[in-house]
Amino acid sequence: MATDHQNPASKQQQPGASAFKLVIYEQENFQGHCQELTAACNNLQEAGVEKVGSILVLCGPWVGYEQPECKGEQYVFEKGEYPRWDSWTNSRRSDTIAAFRPVKVDSQEHKIVLYENPSFAGKKIEIIDDDVPSFHAHGYQEKVSSVRVQSGTWVGYQYPGYRGYQYLFEKGEYKDSAEFGAQIPQIQSVRRIRDMQWHQRGAFHPIN
Repeated sequence: MATDHQNPASKQQQPGASAFKLVIYEQENFQGHCQELTAACNNLQEAGVEKVGSILVLCGPWVGYEQPECKGEQYVFEKGEYPRWDSWTNSRRSDTIAAFRPVKVDSQEHKIVLYENPSFAGKKIEIIDDDVPSFHAHGYQEKVSSVRVQSGTWVGYQYPGYRGYQYLFEKGEYKDSAEFGAQIPQIQSVRRIRDMQWHQRGAFHPIN
């Protein structure tokens, strides 16, 4: 199984294939025992996965969590290859993934408003149909304590340049930083999560 990690890719061409599919390998570089997921898994160990060494996302996007029951640090995975843990995070805090769930992307339009204070108060930055690698470059240097997502699905990052802790923002309201999983109210860059039909960054192209 370990010698050719591209074999599962052929399944995505079949009619009726799942809209979400990833393959987890226990060792780096797509080696060792593997497990395929097509739906949410709140505890990988209970599903027989002892360790996540590398990940192949055939149909996404997905979000992984450091702890079971979708808790702890978050990692967003779009379609593509992730050969080792530092390809999906640069926070350097943990290399553990204990749960996964698919992320629904149902809008090609994107609008997010981030607020300085809890309950949508204070200074704000509004972003429409764009990725922003640095809030500072747009003149926003305040903390982010609450967020409104009016359309689209987004991922926010603790630092500029899409670095640090990741926070998934699906459509809805997040009244304080705890609601989006942040221990401190700091977000300094955001980008859209888009269907790979339109957005090819990091796309996995199987070799026929």
